[in-house]
Amino acid sequence: MPRSPSPRRDDSRNRSHHRQQDNNRQGREHRKDERKRNSRSRDRTRRRPSSSDGQRQRKYNDRRSRSPQTRRSPERLARARGSLPSQADAFHTTKDGAPTPTIEKQKPNFRPSGLLAAASNTISTSAGAIVLKYHEPPEARKPPSNQPWRLYIFKGESIVDTLDLYTQSCWLFGRETSVCDFALEHPSCSKQHAVIQFRYVERRNEFGDKIGKVKPYVIDLESANGTTVNDEAVPEGRFVELRDKDIIKFGHSTREYVMQMPSG
Repeated sequence: MPRSPSPRRDDSRNRSHHRQQDNNRQGREHRKDERKRNSRSRDRTRRRPSSSDGQRQRKYNDRRSRSPQTRRSPERLARARGSLPSQADAFHTTKDGAPTPTIEKQKPNFRPSGLLAAASNTISTSAGAIVLKYHEPPEARKPPSNQPWRLYIFKGESIVDTLDLYTQSCWLFGRETSVCDFALEHPSCSKQHAVIQFRYVERRNEFGDKIGKVKPYVIDLESANGTTVNDEAVPEGRFVELRDKDIIKFGHSTREYVMQMPSG
């Protein structure tokens, strides 16, 4: 007869079966817990805010918190109190139909006023400050010793005075005795009438070479009655070259001033 299974073997089989089921159940629960933990960690990494996200959120909150009433409205432009210009005047035309010319604005004048030069040419005297009407140019030179220019002053047929012009480069003639080098006594002459100036002038010869020489010139200082050389009027404020034997007259005076350079 076949043997019947013993109860001990059955119990051991049942126990091993239950243990296996418990182990399978615990393994499934353990895997579920692991999956939950992994999903939570992923959610945390996804939900972690960055600095840029925080700035965007703050800006969004600030915009949401501001109400339209608190925003600053643009300033209104101030209106002119006076009336608007007339359009009839703006489109006014002349009789011939051409529009009226626009008036040009006065432009600033940056030319020298002469005040600085007047201040530098002012001389203080016992009678007060006197402004010189003339100052020497850069080419002013004293004549060399081989050019002994002289000025002979005639009254009628007789010589009343002689000036050694070669002793200095400039001679001022006029009635202002405090500043003039030679005083003019005739009432028709101005206080600062004219100047005899020696200048160094360069010229080119036919070969193109520069030749320099000191020559005498006369200039009228815008006098009231003028200056003449050989009975020809001298232009105001312009240099006119003087030559040997030239006769100069100042104003309406009858005295003659003769230029001469003695030879030898």
